[in-house]
Amino acid sequence: MADVSAFGDLSGKRALITGGSSGIGRAMALEFARAGADVIIHFGKSSDAALVVSEEVRQIGQKSVVLGADFSAPDGLEEFLERSFAIWRGLDIWVGNAGVDLLTGESANADYPTKLRRLLDVDVQAGMLLAKGAGQRMAKSDGGSVITIGWDQSDRGMEGDSGELFSAAKNAIMGFSRSLAMSLAPTVRVNCIAPGWIKTAWGETASEVWQERVRRETPLRRWGLPEDVARLARFLASDDAAYITGQVINCNGGAVR
Repeated sequence: MADVSAFGDLSGKRALITGGSSGIGRAMALEFARAGADVIIHFGKSSDAALVVSEEVRQIGQKSVVLGADFSAPDGLEEFLERSFAIWRGLDIWVGNAGVDLLTGESANADYPTKLRRLLDVDVQAGMLLAKGAGQRMAKSDGGSVITIGWDQSDRGMEGDSGELFSAAKNAIMGFSRSLAMSLAPTVRVNCIAPGWIKTAWGETASEVWQERVRRETPLRRWGLPEDVARLARFLASDDAAYITGQVINCNGGAVR
């Protein structure tokens, strides 16, 4: 059953989470459901995983459906928005969590230009167009909340190919989110969560060198969990955050370098 508390209550809210079949997306779907929201789970390729998460949401006591779409090309984005808003005749919460996995996914072995192109197509272009389209639709009805996902190191730098690539993509999303918040105010709030070292698929198998680096760079001396990000998203999506918009909020255990 939903565990609805006085704080972060999402009762009666309709949410969609892109990239909701695993990791941070899955954690947000379950957290939103526990807060009382119905949740649409978007997936890119893993329909089986999305169906599992959707069933978990239903077991909590909320409605859930899955919706597949490939965000690598812009042609189908408008159709995806139409389908998303038609399911429950509107949405109150849009979470743009989908992104290219350069570390463990099929793009891991691609060359630098290919990785850059995929990030720009999915994380930046699709992320921006979908968030803007969803926000505009909410603004025409009863308002709502848009949440995007950045990266805490993108505005201070990290060495290596992955650091360069993710910085380019996530800085774009972070800046866009601040501006979109101004465009959609006062009816729709837009905020961006910038996670730090979160133990998703790559973190589970990272070498001891990386494990030590995470502990060294994080004042709380541990990896973050997808659930840590999900609880912040729950707050930002709720009416308890009614005076918060245009913010990029780190969820990174206090890391500053």
